[in-house]
Amino acid sequence: MYDLPYHKEKNEKVIKEFIGKYPFAFLLGCDAENKPVATQVPVFIEEKDGKKILRGHIMKNTDHHKAFLYNENVLVVFTGHHTYVSGTWYSNPHTPSTWNYMSVHAKGIIRFLDDAALVEALRMTTLHFENNNQQSTTIYDNLSSEYTQKLMMAIVAFEIEVKEMDTVFKLSQDRDAKSYENIKVRLKEQGEAGQVIAAEMEKRTKEIFPDAKE
Repeated sequence: MYDLPYHKEKNEKVIKEFIGKYPFAFLLGCDAENKPVATQVPVFIEEKDGKKILRGHIMKNTDHHKAFLYNENVLVVFTGHHTYVSGTWYSNPHTPSTWNYMSVHAKGIIRFLDDAALVEALRMTTLHFENNNQQSTTIYDNLSSEYTQKLMMAIVAFEIEVKEMDTVFKLSQDRDAKSYENIKVRLKEQGEAGQVIAAEMEKRTKEIFPDAKE
């Protein structure tokens, strides 16, 4: 991860909201042979006894499950919208192009939980994506016991105690005010990704350029 101070997001609320908005994260680790393993799963953050905890579930007896049983150290990567930024948009156009993006990396220790925790994880996940619709037919409590018993045999809940969290919100903070404004204008003309990045840049304009005219 790039370690440049002007690309760091220090606001805890913003980081938490970002994780909540982009919960489908990469869960990465290494197996007994020191080979990397990864999977993508929805992961949710909460505070527990003053600690940051990530919660989710994965399939049992897969390469990543076995790897995490062997090596409890994991990395969880949350990524958001990203977009190309042309060097021609800068006040000095003879500049290499780049990429604007947002990412949160959480390093921690994974622990697998019992069936009661799995039921809670399944409820939480479904309610989140069903917009808290308690009547949805996909909610754990609305499924048949025969189905849920088979389901629970194949998956396991986990929690990760976050030991380190780092961010890169690379949003052209290192550019001059003229370039910054022009990048926003150009990105607003792009598709969804460009427009989302432009909106994030807009939020930070006054903080980065406090003396800029309205």
